[in-house]
Amino acid sequence: MMQNRRQVTAAGLLLGSGLLTPALAQSAPSPQSLAEQFAATLSAGDIDGFSALFADSYVNHQQSAAAPPPANVSPKQATVAFFKARLTAMPDLKVAIEAVVADKDHVAASFVYSGTHKGVYFGVAPTGRALRFTSCDIFRVADGRIVEHWGMGDIAGVLAQLRA
Repeated sequence: MMQNRRQVTAAGLLLGSGLLTPALAQSAPSPQSLAEQFAATLSAGDIDGFSALFADSYVNHQQSAAAPPPANVSPKQATVAFFKARLTAMPDLKVAIEAVVADKDHVAASFVYSGTHKGVYFGVAPTGRALRFTSCDIFRVADGRIVEHWGMGDIAGVLAQLRA
């Protein structure tokens, strides 16, 4: 116990002296914390914070005929644009994690999205309806950023709720 206290004190002195930089003292976010930040930034409507979770070299393996990515943009830009449109359509969007499994460089999460349809979404004019839908996503993480994504979202369920 005494030795642990000495190590903590020594580390604090090194940090305070500038010999140990904060970057060395902090580790990159865990894959699970990135999934939590994914949900939190969207729930806060923070599209810039959301965008910062993704590496510039991000690869999205999810393809959807219902929501094809726009032409001539990077996968990161397309993903940010997709979620920005979701936030525009549902400004009160909340995202929760139902289940999560993680290892050292992957995280799989089941997300639940809920919000009020107040803007055009998938070409449907605002209905004022409460929407609730899910997605299951797998992220590969490197250097504290999401670098790859595989997933399935319930776009058919969203469209059914919009047109009900």
